[in-house]
Amino acid sequence: MTMDLATAVREHCDLFNECVRSGEWKPFAETFTEDAEMVFVGVPFGPTVGRTATLAAYTKARPSEELTPGAVTPLAADTVQVEFTTASGKPGGMTVTWRGDLVARTEITLQGG
Repeated sequence: MTMDLATAVREHCDLFNECVRSGEWKPFAETFTEDAEMVFVGVPFGPTVGRTATLAAYTKARPSEELTPGAVTPLAADTVQVEFTTASGKPGGMTVTWRGDLVARTEITLQGG
């Protein structure tokens, strides 16, 4: 993998935030592989498997809080851990694994969710 994962995860968060503001989740869903997995801890959401299921879940749930990414820690050549804070100040973290330039798996944890 030659992409800079710290930059990629920040761009992923930026796109998430744009979709929170617009309410249109298709651009976000298109950044996932067809078989992408999303797992949530401390959030009454998901899990989802597949790009179509991810789009349906985000369209139905309509997240309303933007995320501010913090520290990014590489875990493997294609995986990072990133800390974040929600707009209301809740801390969280996510582990993101890429396949090529698409997200293949995300595990999101929200404290006090």
